[in-house]
Amino acid sequence: MLRDARFLREEFVPREVVHRDPEINHLSSVLQPLADGRPADTAFISGPSGSGKTCISKYTVERLKEENLDVESIYVNCWNDHSRFQVLFRILDEVTSTVDIHRQSTPRDVLFDRLRDHDGPPCVVILDEVDQLADRTVLYELLGLQSFSLVLIANDVEELLAEVDERLASRLRSAERIRFHAYTTDELVDILRERADRALTHDAIAPEQLEAIADEAGGDARVAIATLKLAARQADRDGAEQITTDHVKQAVPDAREELRQKSLDALSDHQREIYDIIEDHGSIAPGTLYEEYRSRIDNPKSDRTVRSYLKKMVRYNLIAAEGSTQDRRYRCVASPSPS
Repeated sequence: MLRDARFLREEFVPREVVHRDPEINHLSSVLQPLADGRPADTAFISGPSGSGKTCISKYTVERLKEENLDVESIYVNCWNDHSRFQVLFRILDEVTSTVDIHRQSTPRDVLFDRLRDHDGPPCVVILDEVDQLADRTVLYELLGLQSFSLVLIANDVEELLAEVDERLASRLRSAERIRFHAYTTDELVDILRERADRALTHDAIAPEQLEAIADEAGGDARVAIATLKLAARQADRDGAEQITTDHVKQAVPDAREELRQKSLDALSDHQREIYDIIEDHGSIAPGTLYEEYRSRIDNPKSDRTVRSYLKKMVRYNLIAAEGSTQDRRYRCVASPSPS
């Protein structure tokens, strides 16, 4: 049944995308100056999880590179590379040799100096999950590099602006903002149909199963595609010629758990400690949580940063916030159970 599993991988960027023409056109217009040898404005892309922010950013930049030989691109996932050193190293490693860079002994300013002196072709740097950066001053530094244009991806722009100093906030407010909405059920059906046509054998899934997956995904393309992948895998194991309703029902909680586990594995040490404290207590108030966090970890983050971490974990369905602001409590979201 699985003809080409590449089309069902989360990181796959299709040659053609649907239902995002306005966003593609907007980002293309922001980056167009690069084709004329001029620096582009910073683009700030926001929207809920699974709304296509990463996919469309990569897609648009790849189309720009196809049309312009002298444009390069670098993708940095700030979940994984969240320190100043990691971000600068990741970018530098893509544009030049880093064999003489040592993580323990090389002064951090050496990396920035090399990027500042870089005289290669213009480069688009996509910083995904930019609100995960531990040291956001690196954004101010990158904004000052003429050879690099930034595409910043976050769930909530205003939330990020409220957490940085005024100097950086002032620079970021001038960025071109592109807001993504959650996909509708019909839009997800079209996305799933296109993926299924490429990934699966002919007629491997009926329209009603595609609609069921889209309906269960709640506007999140990541959940929808992961569900299709796991349903196809289960149908393959069963030796079935077509994905059934039972395959879909079984795949939905498995897909959500797969994505939840990926988010959990990507937490920083500080975020994981916060998650573990919530899990240990079952339910905990913010004040008690912060006090215990400070007692458990060296060099704790500020209360404001911890609140930002909590919002992020709520957004990625790792924890749930219950009650009003005055009596707020946090609990871990349990693994989904099969239907």
